[in-house]
Amino acid sequence: MNKITSFLLLVFLSASCTSETLLAPVEIDGKWGYMDKNGNIAIKPQFDGAGNFQEGLASIKLGNKWGFIDKNGKIAINPQFDDAWDFQEGLARIRLGDKCGYIDKTGEIAINPQFGFAGGFQEGLAPIQLGDKYGYINKSGKIVIIPQFEDAQWFQEGLARIQLGGKCGFIDKSGKVVIEPQFEDALWFQEGLAGFLLDGKCGYIDKNGKRVIKPQFEDVGEFQEGLAMIKLGNKYGYIDKSGNIAINPQFESAGSFQEGLAAIKLGDKYGYIDKNGKMAIKPQFDWAEDFKEGLAKISLDGKWGFIDKNGKIAIKPQFEDARGFN
Repeated sequence: MNKITSFLLLVFLSASCTSETLLAPVEIDGKWGYMDKNGNIAIKPQFDGAGNFQEGLASIKLGNKWGFIDKNGKIAINPQFDDAWDFQEGLARIRLGDKCGYIDKTGEIAINPQFGFAGGFQEGLAPIQLGDKYGYINKSGKIVIIPQFEDAQWFQEGLARIQLGGKCGFIDKSGKVVIEPQFEDALWFQEGLAGFLLDGKCGYIDKNGKRVIKPQFEDVGEFQEGLAMIKLGNKYGYIDKSGNIAINPQFESAGSFQEGLAAIKLGDKYGYIDKNGKMAIKPQFDWAEDFKEGLAKISLDGKWGFIDKNGKIAIKPQFEDARGFN
């Protein structure tokens, strides 16, 4: 699969709390800590792993166990889990042994570890795996959609992508199949449309399953800010929601628009374009990611830092690794 870019690698995150101090995980000398938007270390590097802050807490690893800290760096939930993920809608996924469950913000088990896989909560439901089938639970841990699918993803805009008979389709929150499994792959719905893969070509459907943009592309991304990345003739460009080419395919790779800019690759360097296709920040970086909260993570000479939307270095590349601000 993976004609559709990064579908299973993306983790859909809940909105950050912009009223609070924004912190980003950074790695220095093999240890993880957190810095603020000025590049100052706010929580000293001391952890063996670190996640982003979501809903006021961040997962951290000490030794081989995961717990959570608050934004003061204080341990809020003692490291005790074999794995832990971000809080979403008040609950965080954790793993104990080979089973996944959920905790609340006090660290108490809210839903007992019993699932082979557990996804984050979106729109009140989370995908889970029992045996070799996938279904959905609510935040009380009750199974509301019986495990029956070969794969299941989170709900987005009221629908969730599922797999039956090796084909992808969509269900609603009652578990009813609203778009019959027929695609080789599919993205989640974003801005009312979902990308799909059929007979080796990608297009888009609406929530009624109508093919509103015919399969014609080698790859597609989600719509963001009215535009979506597409691949045509081995180059990447962008289309609008009518399927018209908005920015001609010309790039070696391309990301989604965030805060008015999108990361693109020309030759062997990354830069950014605006929604008119104009080069806003010339290609000069070894790697570049989406803008978030006015800053974008970039790589130069094996080190990670951040730039602002003018392309100016805001936090100099100095870290062994880093993640975005939350």
